[in-house]
Amino acid sequence: MRYRLTVYGRVQGVFYRVSAKEQAEKLGLTGWVRNTPDRTVEIVVQGKEEKLNQFIEWCHVGPSYAKVDSVDKEIIPELTNEQSFRITY
Repeated sequence: MRYRLTVYGRVQGVFYRVSAKEQAEKLGLTGWVRNTPDRTVEIVVQGKEEKLNQFIEWCHVGPSYAKVDSVDKEIIPELTNEQSFRITY
């Protein structure tokens, strides 16, 4: 399963991307995370449904300096050749 997540709130400048990468790697997920010009964080993440649910729960809280207002979730097509989770710019 693969999702595109948009995270709203105070999520830039608070180590959200680095923390999301660490969390995704800990759960064995692949994909990427980036800041967007509208001050949200966009995440594309893929993996087993149970691990994705744990990751999405974490996204609603984020790192300690973040204040997450909401997380939008959209199912998107899976990729077969993705090997890692990375921060993109």
